[in-house]
Amino acid sequence: MLAAVLAAGTLLTTAACSDGDDSASSGSGVTASPVAERAVTTTPTTTATASPTEPLTQAGAQTALITEGDLEDDWTQVKTAASWRDRLLIDKVDAAQFVTAKTQSDACQQFLDGLYDDDLLGKPSGASALTGFQQGDSRLLYQVAAYQRAALDSKLDWLESLPTECDQFNAVGSDGSTRTVQVIVNSLPKVGDARYGLTMTMQGVSGGAPITLTLDVAVVRVGDDAITVTNGGLDGADHDSTKDAVSHGTTRLKDVREGRTPAPEPSEFD
Repeated sequence: MLAAVLAAGTLLTTAACSDGDDSASSGSGVTASPVAERAVTTTPTTTATASPTEPLTQAGAQTALITEGDLEDDWTQVKTAASWRDRLLIDKVDAAQFVTAKTQSDACQQFLDGLYDDDLLGKPSGASALTGFQQGDSRLLYQVAAYQRAALDSKLDWLESLPTECDQFNAVGSDGSTRTVQVIVNSLPKVGDARYGLTMTMQGVSGGAPITLTLDVAVVRVGDDAITVTNGGLDGADHDSTKDAVSHGTTRLKDVREGRTPAPEPSEFD
C-alpha cells in the first residue's frame, strides 16, 4: 500500500512539471525560442531619449559644456571663443560650376556663411552656451542650445545633403583668388538621438601664400537640444578630439536633462 501511495505521488509531481512545460510551448509542442522571448520583453523599453519636462535653462546649457578634461592632447580653454571668426570663410561661391546652379550654390554659400557666423543650426529657440579651446593654430568651438524639433531635424537633413550638393566647388576670396572646397562625410560615435558629421577642406592662396584650411563639423541631437562642434584650422583637424567632444559632451547634456550633475572627468568606460 505504501508503494502504491508513493507511485501516485510521483505521477502527480510529473504531471505538474509537464503542465509547467506546456505553458512555454507552442500548440505543436515545440518550446518557444529564448531569442523571441527577449525580443518581446525588450522591445517596449527601447525608446528614444524623451524630451525633458522643463526646457533647457541657461544654467543647464552652461553646465552641459565640455571642459579641458573631456579632451585629450594639449587643448587650452579660452574666453574669447564667441568672437572667433575665420576670414577665409568670407568667400563667394562660384555658381557657374553647378548643374543646378541656384540650388547648389545657395546650399554651399549657406554652409560657408554658417561656419563663419557659428550658426549652422540657425538661431536657438531657447537657452544656449558656447566655449572654445585652442591648440597651436587649431581651434575647437563647442556649443549647446535648445531648438524647435522640426527646425532642428530640417537642419540635420540639410547637413546630410552637403557632401552630395557641395562635394567640391570653387569659392572666390575677397582678394579675388579662387579656392577649392571639398566636403566629405566624417563618422561620429553613435550617441544621442541623431547625429551627423562632415569635414570641409579649403585649398588655395591667401596673402600670396598657399593655404589649406580643414574643419570638422559635428552635430548631435538629444531630444530638442543639440551640441555643435567645429574643430580645425590651418594645421588640420584632429578627428579624435572631435569624437571626444561629441561623446563626452552628449553624456554631459543627457545628465543635465535628467537632473544630474555631470562628472568632473569623463569615465574611462564612456
